[in-house]
Amino acid sequence: MSQRIDTFTHAGFEFLVRDTGPIDGVPVVLLHGFPQRGSSWDKVAAHLHAAGFRTFAPDQRGYSPGARPKGRKPYRVPELVADVAALIERIGEPVHLVGHDWGAIVAWSVAAEHPDSIRTLTAVSVAHPGAFLKSMTSSTQLFHSWYMALFNITGAMELISRRAPRQLAVALRRSGMDAEMVRTFQREIVEDGALPGGLAWYRALPLTDLRASAGKVAVPTTMVWSTDDVALVRKGAELTERFVTGDYRLEILHGVSHWIPDQAPDVLAEAILDRTGPARPDPAAGA
Repeated sequence: MSQRIDTFTHAGFEFLVRDTGPIDGVPVVLLHGFPQRGSSWDKVAAHLHAAGFRTFAPDQRGYSPGARPKGRKPYRVPELVADVAALIERIGEPVHLVGHDWGAIVAWSVAAEHPDSIRTLTAVSVAHPGAFLKSMTSSTQLFHSWYMALFNITGAMELISRRAPRQLAVALRRSGMDAEMVRTFQREIVEDGALPGGLAWYRALPLTDLRASAGKVAVPTTMVWSTDDVALVRKGAELTERFVTGDYRLEILHGVSHWIPDQAPDVLAEAILDRTGPARPDPAAGA
C-alpha cells in the first residue's frame, strides 16, 4: 500500500491510526492496552522502522473519538477482534501482530481466528486467555486481579479520576508508570474522554466467555513477560505454551514493570524482531 492510513472504519465507527515508518515496509500492527492509546508504541515503533518495518498503531474501540459507543455489549472481545481484522483487511496483506495488556488479549484472538492474516504474534505481558484463566485457580493471579472488580463498579473510576486525581496518579506510579506517562494518561485518556470506553472493556468481561474467545494459536509466537509486573503473575506466562501449536518462545524481562513498551522499548523491539525476522529477505543470502 503506497498511501498512509490515518483512519479506518468498521461497524459504523471511525478509528485513528498512527501509520509510520517506511511506506514500503512489511506491516506490523501494534495494539495498545489500558489505559493507553496508540502513542504508547512510539518508542518501540522507532526501532522497528530502523529495521525496515512499517507500523500501524490504532486507537482502539472506546479510545478513538469516533468509536466510543455507549454501554458494555459493544466492547465484548469479538467486537474488538473484528475491529482489528478490519484494519488488517484495509492494510491488504498479512501482518506481524503485537499486543500489550488488553491489546494482547485481542491479539491472541485475532491470531487464533485469522491465522492466514498473521505472519507472527508477539504478546506482551498478558498470557493466552486460556492460560490466564488457568492461572486464576493455580496461582495468586486472582489476588493480583482485584482491580478488575473496582473497574466494574459503574462510575467509580470516573469519579476517582475527577475527585482524586492525585491518588490515581500515585497508584499509576506504583504500577511502574513514570511522571511523563501519568501526564499522558491524564491528557489522552481522562481529558480526551477515553476513560469510560477503556473501562468498558473490563465491564464487558461478564458478557464474554474468555475461554472461548481464543482457540489455540498456530502462528509463530513469542510471549514477553516482566518480573516486576504488579498485575500479572508468571504462572500465566508459563502456561501459555499449552495454547500455542506453532513455534513458541517465552521471553522473561527482569526488573521491568508492566509497562514494557515504555520502560524497555529497545529490548521489546529486539524480541519482536527476533520473532519477525528481517523485514526483507537478504538478496545475498541466496547467492
